[in-house]
Amino acid sequence: MNPFIMVALGGALGASFRYGCQLLIIQWSASSFPIGTLTVNALGSFLIGFGWLLLGNDQTRLLFLVGLLGGFTTFSSFSMETIKLWENGMSTMAAMNILLNNVVAIGLCWLGYQAGKLII
Repeated sequence: MNPFIMVALGGALGASFRYGCQLLIIQWSASSFPIGTLTVNALGSFLIGFGWLLLGNDQTRLLFLVGLLGGFTTFSSFSMETIKLWENGMSTMAAMNILLNNVVAIGLCWLGYQAGKLII
């Protein structure tokens, strides 16, 4: 299958999953902190770390890692939410958003990678 089509299909699924997850999380959270984006970024980071070792086929990686998880994670949303927090005078929350999204996402990516190594 054409690599561009594989990435596009995965991206459409990933973006749809992201939207659904964020809607669910927003319903459960009463906080002004963007917990939905943090959760999606953390989960996506774990899954890409885990999947990197398990999905050795280039086409499978294109579909799931580049497409699905690329569409699922939300760096652009994270960036805009951080700017909005900053502009609304919530600089501490903006800094916390930057710190948590980076530390949690990188940490969970590493954890997913280590978990994948245990399976192989």
